[in-house]
Amino acid sequence: MSKQLESRNPEDNALLARYAQHPDATVDEKLDAVCQAQRDWAKARVSERCKHIKALGDALRGHRQEYAELMTLEMGKPITQSEGEIDKCAWLCDYYAENAESFLSPETIDSSAERSEVLFRPLGNVLAIMPWNFPFWQAFRFAVPSLAAGNGVVLKHASNVSGCALAIEDVFGEALPAGLLQTVLVSPDRATRLIGDPRIAAVTFTGSTGAGRKVGEAAGAALKKSVLELGGSDPYVVLADADVADAARICTAARMINSGQSCIAAKRFIVENEIADDFEAEMLRQFSELRVGSPKQTDTDVGPLARPDLATTLANQVSETLLQGAQQPIGQNAEPDGCFFAPTILTGVTADMRAFQEELFGPVAPIIRADDADDAVALANFSDFGLGGAIFSADTRRAWRLAADHIESGTVAVNGQVQSDPRLPFGGIRDSGYGRELGAFGIREFVNIKTVSAFG
Repeated sequence: MSKQLESRNPEDNALLARYAQHPDATVDEKLDAVCQAQRDWAKARVSERCKHIKALGDALRGHRQEYAELMTLEMGKPITQSEGEIDKCAWLCDYYAENAESFLSPETIDSSAERSEVLFRPLGNVLAIMPWNFPFWQAFRFAVPSLAAGNGVVLKHASNVSGCALAIEDVFGEALPAGLLQTVLVSPDRATRLIGDPRIAAVTFTGSTGAGRKVGEAAGAALKKSVLELGGSDPYVVLADADVADAARICTAARMINSGQSCIAAKRFIVENEIADDFEAEMLRQFSELRVGSPKQTDTDVGPLARPDLATTLANQVSETLLQGAQQPIGQNAEPDGCFFAPTILTGVTADMRAFQEELFGPVAPIIRADDADDAVALANFSDFGLGGAIFSADTRRAWRLAADHIESGTVAVNGQVQSDPRLPFGGIRDSGYGRELGAFGIREFVNIKTVSAFG
């Protein structure tokens, strides 16, 4: 008998539900169903698809509180952030409902032919292997543009948010023709094997770099398009002329996104020596005011991590960094309390320490001192990752030049925090993956960019 998938409340580790994995016969039925639905969907005008996408946003708003509470129960996201996640997904639906037709319009190109057009046609069905940290947003930000482009979607979600995965299937079923999004409850290994199935045309994956390599390898072996959004160790560079209080406020908020469990959360704080003492003091003040508690409470800033093993991993990273010579003015100084992990600051961190080299997935802020701006940029780029980053300076034009020409990542914010936005392309370089989601670029990732030329 297949091992069951468990959903547990990270606040107290209470069992919420068990889900039987789908046997091969059920997976086959779901793949056949999405194939049948996608064939008709691909023939529909983009404007007709957009009406359904708009209805999806409306349906999602109708379930706002129900789905927000489900997210909070399954993975511990503070309830106000869960509500915001549903709102953002609905905004995404509105955005593509309004813009997909223009993004997919044919483009006429001058050539030696009498007429040449570039067309954007659906590929087929796309397998989405998604993580637990943003259970709705991660799935929606891929699925909505992909469906608007005429594809079907097979969703393999993280096992600890299986309730969210089934809810996503339900709400898509309310607004779109039956069968276009199918959730499969399977193991990661089974999901990777699905990439080779002829009913799957492409794959998108969000998660760890190690797992991303396996997905990319399987996609390459099957000669199928893939998009990978992997980990990040986003550098937030604070130059000597920055407003220290404002920078520390933004850095704290950026570190605590989803209780620190976000690929684009601020991860490394690189500060010029001249203002480092002031910045550390302000960050300490900001961290000391954070409210840690039940994610069901609206005044909670930091809830539990999603699973006990994640808290243990983070504690090991902190402990080893302290053994390497860092200091800890505030934070976790013992074993985690279940899934809860106190907001922690590490000072005296250098580039050879674990907290600098690895992604810290939780509320821990390593502060690194830089000799000057050039040193700060060099430290920012001294990473295998390249997802996001930020730079703070009173000289906005200088900061813009450094962000545009010197910080090596997919996204850089100037005097603000990195955020995904339906209107802007999102993705990384190096070990943070490849390809882009969102905006016009995202909707064109899973299409056949097709050239048709007439010569007479």
